[in-house]
Formats: sequence, C-alpha cells, structure tokens
Amino acid sequence: MPSLVQRVMARSALLLALACLGAQPSLADIRVPPGNRHAEQPDIPGGSRSRTKATRSSFKAKYEKIHALLAGNRSLQDKIRKAARAYGIRPIHIAGALVGEHTYNVDAMDQLQSYYVKAASYLNAGVDFAYRGESVADFVARPEFQPCETARGDARLWACREAVFERRFRGRTVGGTSFPDNRFGAVFFQPFYAGQTFGLGQLNPLTALSVSDMVHRVSGYAPLDMRDAGEVYASIMDPDRTLAYMAAVIRVSIDAYSDIAGFDISDNPGVVATLYNVGDPFGRAEKLAAANRAGAGRLPEENYYGWLVNEKIADLEAIFP
Repeated sequence: MPSLVQRVMARSALLLALACLGAQPSLADIRVPPGNRHAEQPDIPGGSRSRTKATRSSFKAKYEKIHALLAGNRSLQDKIRKAARAYGIRPIHIAGALVGEHTYNVDAMDQLQSYYVKAASYLNAGVDFAYRGESVADFVARPEFQPCETARGDARLWACREAVFERRFRGRTVGGTSFPDNRFGAVFFQPFYAGQTFGLGQLNPLTALSVSDMVHRVSGYAPLDMRDAGEVYASIMDPDRTLAYMAAVIRVSIDAYSDIAGFDISDNPGVVATLYNVGDPFGRAEKLAAANRAGAGRLPEENYYGWLVNEKIADLEAIFP
C-alpha cells in the first residue's frame, strides 16, 4: 500500500495534470492522521518564554490551570459542545485552541465572570481602528483594495486585504504616509497593545471581523462593523460569544485546507490548533498545495503549540470524548 507521502504526491500530480487539461476534478481529501509529525516539540518562541517567566509561572503550571478550568467547569463544557455542534467541528478543537492560547499566551482567568466584566467595559472604551488618523474603513476604500471587493465572504475578503497590505503598504511610504514594517492587524486593529489578543479565545479584532458573516449566519449575533471597535472588542471578550467566533475560525481553517490543499485535517487537533495559532489558513494552504504540485509530498504539520495539543490529547479526550 502506498505511503501517505506517496499518496500526497500522486494526488498532487493528478490534480496538476487534470488542471492542464482544463478539468476541475473533485477528488477525495487525504486524511491527515492523528498525532505529531515531529518527534520532539518544535522551538517555543522567545516571546512566549519571556511572558511566562515574567509572571513567575511555567508552561506546565499554565497548562494545568487551563486544563483544570476545562475539566472543572461543566457550564463551559456545555457551551463548547454547543458551539462545536453549530459549526460542525469537534469540541476538542475548541479545547485545543484554549489550551494552546492559555499555555503559551496568557494564563486562564480563574473565574469566567472576569471576562464578562471586561466585555462590558470595552463597549464604552472610546477606541477606533485607525492608523495616524486614517480609519481602517477609509484605508480599505483606497483603490489598491478594489480587487478584494469581489471576494466571497468575510474570511476571503479580509485575507485579500491583508495580502494587499503586505504587498503594497507594509514598510513603505504610500501617499505621504509611512507604514510600519508590521502586520495589518497590529497596525490598524489593536489600539490597546500592538500584537495583543483578547478574551477566553485570545482572538484579535481582525480575526473576529473575518468570520463575522459566518457567526451572524450560524449563531445569529449582529454582524461586526470595523467602524465600531468597542463592539468588536466586547464580542471577543464575552465568553459566550467568543466561543462562536473561535468555532468559526476553526471551521474556516478546516475548509481552507480541504478546498485548497486537498487535506482533511479534522482528525488532527494539533494541526487545527496550529492554524488557530498562526492564522492565514488560505495563504498557508495555497503554499502547501503549490509545494506538493512541485513534488514536495508534504503533509500539514504541527508547530510547538499544536504539538502540545496532540501530546495532551488523552487529557483532552477525557473531558471531550
């Protein structure tokens, strides 16, 4: 029986050949098996190490804290299961994202009530998504972003806008404005702390906006507006609403890898968690697909964050069997 890598290469070669003939085949996705591809955990970023050291904690202690929150809070478990059902994903994918974020990003708050209080405070925070006085709404109305308007859905729309920012604005001076060599989300969407994420799911505002249409359609929450930063922050700080946004982000990643790269990653929580951590599922799926068309025979892999999720899978499956 051909190995998994051989199957990847054969499928990619067939897709390329059919594409050259003008055909658009519908081939079954290659299932990415459970478990880690790396024998040892990939390097953990220095920023995560320094944040953890500054709080006089450890990754082990932080993992145990978020695990205890998940295992000991029946209400949270029920909400995770409900969100997972609504978006057609497994509860363990939401749990894996929570474990990764609260092990390597921040400590889990002891009481979910703290998040509800913070969510209310953000509604009247008086912040805007802007850079040097230009609102993001005015910025994306620039002609450079016009091709993005044909994108289908918020996820592809904002992915296109991010790509345009990377190519045309990042680290450049355009129209008299000097743009920093930093991500679109950090420049326009995080007026409190550049690079900061928020809430139980540690989402950033741009990520929430990118799934707003799906969350509105599936969960019924009002669409988010880039002109109303306070409401965006409140949505990702609210523990009830943020689970819907987390589930939608995970759904988008799973679908992107299926549609673009031909992989079913749903049986590998570590790979799914990795995409939750690194973002840009469309761009990453496209790069993987291109590499495999060139004969790389690559499978999706976990990073340090996803590696922990797969390593602790038995713990998590005991909570979400």
